[in-house]
Amino acid sequence: MHLMAMSVTQKMLAAKCGLGSVESGDLIFVNVDKVMANDITAPVAIAALDKVGLRIKDASKVILVLDHFVPNKDIKSAEQCACVRRFANDNGVKNFFDVGRMGIEHALLPERGLISAGDVIIGGDSHTCTYGALHAFATGVGSTDAAYAMANLKTWFKVPSAIGVKLKGSLGRFVTAKDVVLHLIGILGVDGALYKSLEFFGDVGSVGMDGRLTIANMAVEAGAKNAMFPLDKTCREYLLSHGAKADVSFNADDDCYEKTIEIDLDELKPTVAFPSLPSNVRTEWDCIKVDQVVIGSCTNGRLDDLRAAAEILKGNVVADGVRCIIIPATQKIYADALREGLIEIFVNSGAVVSTSTCGPCLGGHMGILAKGETCVSTTNRNFVGRMGHAESKVYLASPYVAAASAVKGELTTPDKV
Repeated sequence: MHLMAMSVTQKMLAAKCGLGSVESGDLIFVNVDKVMANDITAPVAIAALDKVGLRIKDASKVILVLDHFVPNKDIKSAEQCACVRRFANDNGVKNFFDVGRMGIEHALLPERGLISAGDVIIGGDSHTCTYGALHAFATGVGSTDAAYAMANLKTWFKVPSAIGVKLKGSLGRFVTAKDVVLHLIGILGVDGALYKSLEFFGDVGSVGMDGRLTIANMAVEAGAKNAMFPLDKTCREYLLSHGAKADVSFNADDDCYEKTIEIDLDELKPTVAFPSLPSNVRTEWDCIKVDQVVIGSCTNGRLDDLRAAAEILKGNVVADGVRCIIIPATQKIYADALREGLIEIFVNSGAVVSTSTCGPCLGGHMGILAKGETCVSTTNRNFVGRMGHAESKVYLASPYVAAASAVKGELTTPDKV
């Protein structure tokens, strides 16, 4: 009999496999609520299904998003998308998001109300952990695991142990959720939460939903299996307003965490991850010239992020020699930014605004770096060669820092603009 204290994640997984309790290390078979794949991972899953002659069990639980190399950058990417289109059409997949309807997947799914509290979601993308901000268990899997889940709506997990992250206080001027998660990764390192849950509690009410999605998105950069935020008033209102459900919630037992990290939000400063790891964080630096700035991605392409960038860019211009690329994460976010006048601010400043796409984040298109070039980016990874040439450099930062750097032509903080 399991007598150990359980984390929120463990309780959620236990409920989904019909057990009274689980403990870390258990191997369990879990019912899955949603399976997601994109234009890179879906074709591999489709091939796996075809190879063994399986079909998807319930088309309403499969989500296909074309977002990485879309609009198609070359013939190969066009063929991959064509493969997914055919599959979606042949199998009646209604939650299929193509050009004009699509957005960056981890911004799109919450916006569309496809994630409810208490859900188990697996996705063919490592940043699927984003949905933990919605009090759901969400994690990335390989394409063959995604294929099996499409056919059976089940998957297996080893139950993770958990690290508690207690937030204390409130964020100061020009300090954002991106600074919170970079600070946390700096503490943990890129493998400090390997196959563990990162569960956030304390003064989470001081961080809005866009910010929570940012934090949960980057949990995997510390090696975490998943992130988890509580179902508080802010989360519940977000879910209900987007057509999702908010009727399942769990609380962590006392003493369930193997350790707890406390972050004093009042003490945080604008934080930057230097090349070439998200854990290489600093709050002070010497002059670093910038060639490109990217503001967008599944980490920081939401409306609050664009508002922050516009706050800095309004009345300013992008420095000579700097390319500033802004990518709203979804069509709705693009339209909202247009309605609020943010797009005009960006264009007047000398920035370019792209359609929704993962684009440069993974070195795909829409902003690839040449040898020796430097980029300040609001994306989530800065590994060697991540955005282009192996001898280019990427600095990860908040939209405030990225926009300020675009104006100054060097890595800087918004108070200096």
